[in-house]
Amino acid sequence: MTSVRYSAVLQPAEEGGFIIKCLELPVATQGDTKEEALENLKEAIEGYLEVKAEKLKEQTKGERVEVIVEAPSTLMA
Repeated sequence: MTSVRYSAVLQPAEEGGFIIKCLELPVATQGDTKEEALENLKEAIEGYLEVKAEKLKEQTKGERVEVIVEAPSTLMA
C-alpha cells in the first residue's frame, strides 16, 4: 500500500462534537472529539478508496497511462 496525504476541514458541530470533511474526496464524518472525528475520517477515506479501487479494477480494460498537469500551488499546499 501507498501512504497518501489528504486535507480536511474540521468544524464544531451545532449539536456538539465536530464535523470533518475531506477536501479532495467526497468523504465527511463526525466525532465527539477532534481526535475521534479525525480517526473516523481516516477510516471513511480508507473505505472509500477500497471501494473505488475495486470498481476501477472491474471497469478498467485497456492501457493504463499517466497524465501530468500543472496545478495551482494553492491547491497543493
